[in-house]
Amino acid sequence: MIDLHCHVDLYPEPASILREVDARGTHVLAVTTTPKAWRGTRKLVGARKRVKVALGLHPELVAQRYGEVALLCDLLPEARFIGEIGLDGSPAHRSSLGLQQEVFERILEASAKLGGRIMSIHSRGAATLVLDGLERHRGAGVPILHWFTGTVSELERAIGMGCWFSIGPAMFQSKKGRDLASRMPLKRVLTETDGPFARNGRNAIMPWQAYDCLEGLASLTGGEPEELKQQVQENFRSLSTAL
Repeated sequence: MIDLHCHVDLYPEPASILREVDARGTHVLAVTTTPKAWRGTRKLVGARKRVKVALGLHPELVAQRYGEVALLCDLLPEARFIGEIGLDGSPAHRSSLGLQQEVFERILEASAKLGGRIMSIHSRGAATLVLDGLERHRGAGVPILHWFTGTVSELERAIGMGCWFSIGPAMFQSKKGRDLASRMPLKRVLTETDGPFARNGRNAIMPWQAYDCLEGLASLTGGEPEELKQQVQENFRSLSTAL
């Protein structure tokens, strides 16, 4: 099982989540929302080999936590993964979009100077701006567009740029999400949950439920769920050696 975008530290009982991750042999990328949370999450995760911690500054928090971008750049040499980063152009966060772009550009530039990182990227309501930034900083690393909600033309542009995509059960709750997932190249698809924010009814989706989306994807692509599991695992191995 592979969950390439999960906020482990924000579950009500993260230590319990990690024990269950261990028991199930789940691979997790634990993204963080601020650089100050990164070291705490690393301490929480400890020596677990299947759980990696990504250094992040969530675009929704940039208006309040802009000053932490300097800390993120200082910590970047210690981190192989960056996330959650990106831009959010939804109505609730549109007023800070200019500041978000400054932060995103600075992170991409810093990553490029270090030879690139594997990046989990938020692009809600701002996919074109995210792709513009990635084009300006081609050396920033391997971009994984998490829970992509852009247009079909933006998706096609992202595919042409070599972006990867992480999809999860919550994405399949909408027709648009299913349509976008069906158009993604299977060799660049990974699974995620975005837990605990993404939910199945009243319940937060758990890291070991990331593959719950594969049956839906199989029905859209004409494949078999077991074949898709193998493809995701192969993709994960390819990603692990990308940088």
